[in-house]
Amino acid sequence: MLTGGQYPLPHPMGFLLLLKMIGDANILKLLDMKIVEIVKINRELLKNLHTAGVRIEDAEYIDLYADYRKLLDEGEKVSYIVAVLSDKYAVSERKVYGLIKHFQSDCKLFAV
Repeated sequence: MLTGGQYPLPHPMGFLLLLKMIGDANILKLLDMKIVEIVKINRELLKNLHTAGVRIEDAEYIDLYADYRKLLDEGEKVSYIVAVLSDKYAVSERKVYGLIKHFQSDCKLFAV
């Protein structure tokens, strides 16, 4: 991963989307923010995602699950797909099985 000193550089498309969302006038303020400030701004969204069963790390594995669905639609066996994705994404086969199960689970939208 490219680094920008102490912090990793943002993905270019993510950066452009962020720029469009907040405007370039506020980008310097955002770059100086602390984690607690970002969490405070997004508190309600984070709370709702957590309630629905979404984990922050889920974003890292969206491509893995998309590859899983593609290979499954092509008729490949699950055990083969898991082995391939385990190598491709450098995670254990157990992790791949867990991610597949997690992504296929229903959201807990009305959890109390």
